[in-house]
Amino acid sequence: MQNNKRDTSTRPRFRSELIDETLRKMHLAVPGIKASVVVNRDGLLVAAFPPGDDDDMYANPTSSPQVAAMAATLIGLAERTLGRLAQGELERLMIEGEDGVMVVYPAGRATLAVLVGKNEQLSKVLYAAKYTAKDIGGVLSG
Repeated sequence: MQNNKRDTSTRPRFRSELIDETLRKMHLAVPGIKASVVVNRDGLLVAAFPPGDDDDMYANPTSSPQVAAMAATLIGLAERTLGRLAQGELERLMIEGEDGVMVVYPAGRATLAVLVGKNEQLSKVLYAAKYTAKDIGGVLSG
């Protein structure tokens, strides 16, 4: 008798699944991360964690198309500014507000943006986000 269950461990995984898993791992490893989003260079949303609720855009505001477009615009401006000032390639963009911080890293053909509470240990977030962006860049190039 044949077993018709599919073995998911040997099934090829989609890039979207790998990116979702990578974001989830970052959130589990670093407390204090509110939300994260991966955006392509055209400003289209690739992934968000926690996943957005189409009925309630305030449940995870990072999953909205407007935030995706703004993150792409910010990184584009930062790259052009650094190029104009001959400061090399963009490593990280950080924006601080009175209620929190947004950190943006290039991730290959995409961008990783991470929202963090104001009183969180930023060094852990920066470390985790840097390596998460590298992992996402690898997924997108492979």
